[in-house]
Amino acid sequence: MKKVLKKKQRLPARAKSQVALKRTVSVRRNPAELKHFSWDRVECEAVTPLLERQLIVGQQVMLARLLLRKGCIVPLHSHVNEQLSLIFEGALKFWIDDKEIIVRAGEVLTIPPNMPHKAEALEDTRGIDVFDPPRADWLNKTDSYLRK
Repeated sequence: MKKVLKKKQRLPARAKSQVALKRTVSVRRNPAELKHFSWDRVECEAVTPLLERQLIVGQQVMLARLLLRKGCIVPLHSHVNEQLSLIFEGALKFWIDDKEIIVRAGEVLTIPPNMPHKAEALEDTRGIDVFDPPRADWLNKTDSYLRK
């Protein structure tokens, strides 16, 4: 009976961790690249008559420069991306987590991933949104909730 029971072959610890990493992390990654931008040379997209945006995308983060004209509504939505919204001029009213929050020039709002939110420009507003990871729906223009 001893001949039937064989010792299990074991992978060395290092080999196990490499197998686990191959299952969870993309092995092929584009190398990080140093880039320098001028907003004057970044395409400005008119998403709606009241909303314009410019996008700069890094390897793991996206920067969006936004102009929302007074009355612009960003409909209720959520996304897997963490978001930081910095207002340079104007004011946005957010509806988030059963609260109304007005974010004015010089203020920042952090929105956790998957948290439903809506916004309205109370006046012409300029700001920056930062997303981690980059918003795929903004990059491939499948953000139909915004384009209505």
